[in-house]
Amino acid sequence: MNSFEISGPCRMAGSIVPQGAKNEALQVICATLLTSETVFIDNIPDILDVNNLIQLLGEMGVEIDRKSPNSCSFKAANVNLEYLQSTDFRKRASSLRGSIMIMGPLLARYGKAYFPKPGGDKIGRRRMDTHFYGFEKLGATFEFNPNEIFYTVHAESLKGRYILLDEASVTGTANVIMAAVLTPGVTTIYNAACEPYIQQLCIMLTRMGASISGIGSNLLTIDGVKELGGCNHRILPDMIEVGSFIGMAAMTKSEITIKDAEPEHLGIIPLAFKRMGIQMEIRGNDIYIPSQDNYTIETFIDGSIMTIADAPWPGLTPDLLSVFLVVATQAKGSVLIHQKMFESRLFFVDKLIDMGASIILCDPHRATVIGHNHENLLRGSVMTSPDIRAGVALLIAALSAQGKSVIHNIEQIDRGYQNIEKRLNQLGASIRRV
Repeated sequence: MNSFEISGPCRMAGSIVPQGAKNEALQVICATLLTSETVFIDNIPDILDVNNLIQLLGEMGVEIDRKSPNSCSFKAANVNLEYLQSTDFRKRASSLRGSIMIMGPLLARYGKAYFPKPGGDKIGRRRMDTHFYGFEKLGATFEFNPNEIFYTVHAESLKGRYILLDEASVTGTANVIMAAVLTPGVTTIYNAACEPYIQQLCIMLTRMGASISGIGSNLLTIDGVKELGGCNHRILPDMIEVGSFIGMAAMTKSEITIKDAEPEHLGIIPLAFKRMGIQMEIRGNDIYIPSQDNYTIETFIDGSIMTIADAPWPGLTPDLLSVFLVVATQAKGSVLIHQKMFESRLFFVDKLIDMGASIILCDPHRATVIGHNHENLLRGSVMTSPDIRAGVALLIAALSAQGKSVIHNIEQIDRGYQNIEKRLNQLGASIRRV
């Protein structure tokens, strides 16, 4: 098990380029299964989760040509469906939650798909009902083997239908979209997720020949086509990494420019950081964060404590709440962090409390943070990363802390952040992988 050793506090300066969006990459890579023609994808993040998915597709028979660490072509002309029943497939697929999105393309193209119970972050219940409800509405039959925890969907034929999703699940929406683009008739998906990841998936599918309207809204209309072709696609910058860098700059009093951040795709993220008192300037396609000795959390108009909460897009993404929480520990003022979606995602706060943070964990979904205004630095500590987003939040805390910190289980961070220690060390951080 690898670890990070961090010597703090680190005050950094310079420019950094965000990686390609992890969540988008997982979707568009799965979408390459919808065609027998070549699909070229650029700006792929060179991270563990994405690389494992690419390897899984290769084992399924997809021709993979890795042009560079960040670009790859896929040709799914000869998919081996028998491999999906193998022990190796179950082992590989169950370790990567994002690979659940191979089911929609396989169902649409071959009329059947198989999948084991997916793994991923241990951040609370992450049910799969939305995926299978959508498949059933299109005419598929869903079977679940509780003894082997194995899902099967199959259909003699599919037909476009009106589908009202029970929740605006991003991966669930993506799976149903990919099943619907090759399904005869018109499919209407209401309460669809509309994050930039979903928008990018729809844009790529239309380049491949799909007919999708309503992109960017929660009401999608898909007119099924007989087949899709190849295309070229470039992945957006990762808005979670952009947000992580904004929080890191404020927490460490650093002056950082985030290059090629594409601010127009960040939604409410910049506004949420401004409510935390963090200054930034949009300079064309870049975001400049000046060095700040302190930052003051706003209150609501009536003077009540600010609440930072996640919500379906265009609300604040839940993947950044861990970063907002750690940034608040050195702010002036107090804030309530409300993580509505996952009940285990705030359980890393005990590690911040050990570092000297003033946090009250109200319940599994809410934490109140009383900021230190940089008057009392966090102290170095030994900790373990529980998931991707908490892991990078702990890394930000360690960069601002006095003394040496050690973060174990950094494979969790590697799942979502590309060469993070090398890139931050170039800005002046002191991070050593051991």
